Amino acid sequence: MARDSESLRAADSLVASDFPDALRKIRERTPARIFSGRAGAAYRTSTQLELREAHAAARDAVRAELDMQAVFSKALIERWNLFEVSTEARSKKEYLLQPDLGRRLNESSRQELAARCSRENDLQIAIGDGLSVTAVAAQVPALLPLLVERARARGWTVGNPFVIRHCRVGVLNEIGELLTPKVAVLLIGERPGLASAESLSAYMAYEPRASHTDANRNLISNIHSRGLNPQAAADRILNLASQMMAERISGFSIREQLSPAPNQPKLPMR
Repeated sequence: MARDSESLRAADSLVASDFPDALRKIRERTPARIFSGRAGAAYRTSTQLELREAHAAARDAVRAELDMQAVFSKALIERWNLFEVSTEARSKKEYLLQPDLGRRLNESSRQELAARCSRENDLQIAIGDGLSVTAVAAQVPALLPLLVERARARGWTVGNPFVIRHCRVGVLNEIGELLTPKVAVLLIGERPGLASAESLSAYMAYEPRASHTDANRNLISNIHSRGLNPQAAADRILNLASQMMAERISGFSIREQLSPAPNQPKLPMR
């Protein structure tokens, strides 16, 4: 134990450039702040400043209001005919304090969806601000075209995508009731942490309806530069949607079938 304690103290005293290869490889595999060293009983100044910067980015991501014209390019909006609707939450403050309001579209938004979106498509994509407008701005421009184009390449019909302001995951139920797609996908900003404020999630449901709960939904998360890239995320979302259509179910009753990594054999079941 004494020797282990001495090793830990020695590791704490190292700067990153002095780390052995084994420790450098561990640090490269995780955004967690490990082996960051210390100054006495506290973090080093550089680590403290990084933490304060990450905390500020997380607060900004949560508090920011979604402005579709500012978040997305004019070309992206025109190409996919994007338009914006809203939930019953009238402000970001109200959205944060009353989560239920973010699960229901307001009446004018329901009318707009009914007027502008076709019904009974194979796939319906919605984009919600959630708890990180930063994530939406960073990930959706690359991910949305991949989803639509690859879905159409499979011969699926795809509804007109749209943006939802002050959005919670439960709004999937309203999308299902209004537009009756086979599979609804909600791309929504994740609650930011101190590792990334740019992480997007894809919540999915087969024929969502008012009675659905989290148990009826599936999730593909951590879509960001240090997590799941847009190419891999699009493939996983569409493959899972295909499973849902084949089995006519979503949620806890279905398990995503992941392909083995390249050059990595599938392990036998025990």
